[in-house]
Amino acid sequence: MKRGHLQTYPIKILLAFGEAISGNEKFFHFLMENKYPELGVLAKSIRGGEESVKWLMKNGFPQFAVFDSAIHNDKKAVMWLYKYNFKLLIRLADASRGTPIALKWFEKNDLKVFVVIAKKIESFVSQQTFDVHKRRF
Repeated sequence: MKRGHLQTYPIKILLAFGEAISGNEKFFHFLMENKYPELGVLAKSIRGGEESVKWLMKNGFPQFAVFDSAIHNDKKAVMWLYKYNFKLLIRLADASRGTPIALKWFEKNDLKVFVVIAKKIESFVSQQTFDVHKRRF
């Protein structure tokens, strides 16, 4: 497994990550206590945790901090992910906005767990109101 590259994490861990995105604290704690704090913190970041973004940057996971902005279609964030070859995160951000071609790509490549994660992100984000003060990339 290569930390910071979602496609290399075990499926069980990715499913726990999806549940943490949905706000399930039990799975958040599971990730934090089982050597996957970057995924627990990313889930918190997606849910609006400003301190989480700082933690990701400080602890060597800038791609996850930038991904949080890319979810909201921040063009600079998408360009940064592209520049550093985090194409899966770009596709996941697109899928999280309901982009059909991104969702189909995950299904076609037998990466259905990312469809589940994308739908959880989309569900959470669609229920939020935009805060103009939230830091973006």
